[in-house]
Amino acid sequence: MEHMFLYCPVARALWDCSGLYYLGEALPRHTFPLFLKRMLALVQDPSLFMAVVAILWRIWRSRNWVIFEGKQFGIPALMRQFHQQYEEWVGLPVDQQPRMSCQVVQPGTHVDDSRLVCMWDGATRRGSHSAGGMVLCDPGRSILRVKGVHFAQIDEPLVVELLVLREAIVWCLEYGLSEVRFEGDAEVIIDKINQADSRDSHLGAILKEICQYFDAHPGFSVRFVGRGNNRVAHSVARKALSLYPNTYRLFDFRA
Repeated sequence: MEHMFLYCPVARALWDCSGLYYLGEALPRHTFPLFLKRMLALVQDPSLFMAVVAILWRIWRSRNWVIFEGKQFGIPALMRQFHQQYEEWVGLPVDQQPRMSCQVVQPGTHVDDSRLVCMWDGATRRGSHSAGGMVLCDPGRSILRVKGVHFAQIDEPLVVELLVLREAIVWCLEYGLSEVRFEGDAEVIIDKINQADSRDSHLGAILKEICQYFDAHPGFSVRFVGRGNNRVAHSVARKALSLYPNTYRLFDFRA
C-alpha cells in the first residue's frame, strides 16, 4: 500500500500535480493507514477532503486498469480523470467550471520555442492558502497560454514563488519546450537560482530541485523583472486565489 499510494512515481506525480503533496509532506509515510489518518485529520475543508479521496480512488482505479486490462495512462490523462471524479463528487455543474482550453500549444506539437518567455508570480492569503499564475508568451509577447495553480495551507511568499516557478518549469517541459526564459519579480530567489545557491535552510529542498532543473536544461534561464513588467502573471495568480476552493486543481484558460 505504501508503494502504491505514496512512493510509486505515478502516485507521487498525482499527489504533486493536485497540490496536495505539500499539504502532507511532513506526515509519516512508513505506513499508509497512519498517513491517511493524519492527512484526513489535517484536512478540515470539505473540498480538500474530497480531493484526497478522489486522488486515492484514481490511483486505485488506474492500478487495476494497468494490471487487469493492460491499459497505460500518462499523468495528464490521470489528472483529467481526477478532476472529472472530483467535480462529479462535489456536484459542480459543468457550465460553472472555470477551466477552458486555448488550443494554441498542445503537447507533442512542434513549436519554435527559441525565444519563448514564461512569466510567473505567486499570491498568498495569510493563514489560508496560496496560488500562482504562469503565462507563456511568444517572442512578440503575445500570450499563448495561461495556467493557474493552488497550494493549500501554504502562505509563505518565498515558498509560494518557488513552487510556482517549479510548476512553470514542469509545465513547459510537458509541452516539449527546451528554450524558455522564465521571468518573475521575486528577486531574492532569482539571485539564488542564478548563483546556484541552495543553502537556504528554509527554501533549500525546493530551491535545490529548481537549480537541478536549470542544470539539466541549458536552454532554460531565469531573470528578474519588476512588478510592472509582470502584471499579467500577477493578475492570473490573483484570479486563481479568488477561485479557491471551488477550483481546487490546476486549470488552463485563455488570458
